[in-house]
Amino acid sequence: MLRRARFGELVDRQLDLFEEDSRALLAETAEAEKTWTGATREESEELYGDYQLLVDEIGERLLDLRETYAGTLDERTADEYRSVFNKATRKRFGRDQATLLEES
Repeated sequence: MLRRARFGELVDRQLDLFEEDSRALLAETAEAEKTWTGATREESEELYGDYQLLVDEIGERLLDLRETYAGTLDERTADEYRSVFNKATRKRFGRDQATLLEES
């Protein structure tokens, strides 16, 4: 529990900075999701592809952020950190954006 609390605060700060730095990408992704979900059947496949590309970009940036810090830790501690980071990411950004993290 103590490790989670320590990493929890760190991860919250990291994700706050990520949100600030990625504000435009996050807004573009939210708009793409709204457009895709409101599209006609004929348009939805292409619009979903556009949305998924943005989700993948967010996931890759989050993965880079996570692994940059995890690389400074021993393997056991890094695994604990990754777990906290993944849970916080899923809670803050939703399942779609956290999928890449969970697969890595």
